Amino acid sequence: MRLLRYLAQAGPSVAALRNDVWCDLCLADESLPRNVEEILALGGAGLEQASAALARAAPLQEPPSVVLPPISQPSKILCVGLNYADHALETGQEIPKDPVIFNKLPTTINGHGSSIVLPACSERVDYEAELVVVIGRSGRDIPQPSAMQYVAGYCCGNDVSARDWQKDKPGGQWLLGKSFDTFCPLGPHFVTADELVEPDNLHIESRLNGITMQSSNTQQLIFPVDYLIAYISQVCTLHPGDLLFTGTPSGVGAAQHPPVFLGPGDHVEVEIEQIGTLHNSVVAAH
Repeated sequence: MRLLRYLAQAGPSVAALRNDVWCDLCLADESLPRNVEEILALGGAGLEQASAALARAAPLQEPPSVVLPPISQPSKILCVGLNYADHALETGQEIPKDPVIFNKLPTTINGHGSSIVLPACSERVDYEAELVVVIGRSGRDIPQPSAMQYVAGYCCGNDVSARDWQKDKPGGQWLLGKSFDTFCPLGPHFVTADELVEPDNLHIESRLNGITMQSSNTQQLIFPVDYLIAYISQVCTLHPGDLLFTGTPSGVGAAQHPPVFLGPGDHVEVEIEQIGTLHNSVVAAH
């Protein structure tokens, strides 16, 4: 099932795709939560309720004009650095022996079709195409063999990064460099795990103003999804709606010759096979 959170006349709502047409689930079932993380928090019953609503939902007369982030208020946005060997090499770093974990603040969340806002205090803002895992069950110390049972589904993501803050500040400010408002585009919709049986074999790419910058496959992940879930859950409890950005392949702007950073008027696309294409424009801070 594909779930789209959008702005309806009555406020935020959730639609699902049926026969290539979006249908409003909340009109068909007024008791259904109006955001995906609350649906996931209901457990398997939540997605069953959404599926039942889809069976009787009326098609939207027009495609949604304002698309909202499929996950709006995650308790955690966990990210993996240097998780593609070619990206580690282009940064001049060794392939890590353990996952490099950092996080973005929830205020970074941004939707499909919305703008990435360039902060006035940064001159080197970069793009990073990533497969995003959405957690569907709470768990701690999750064994790797059962880790995929905790995955609700997937989205496209862009781990937008202010490289000057990430790398040049004292101590290396990964958190701040990754956490400016709007620096976490997510979407265009949420795809349930049953529709993506091989998340470790998906083509992934980014395009800047129509030019392909990154092109790879999730087969190249150094640490696969199940390993990452088991590794991170040793430290913290995962909750429904938590996001796991799994890393970016080679081709980021900072590694280009000369470097390529985002500027006002740019358009960034992140496309992942079987999920869709996430579009975002780039604007300067007002």
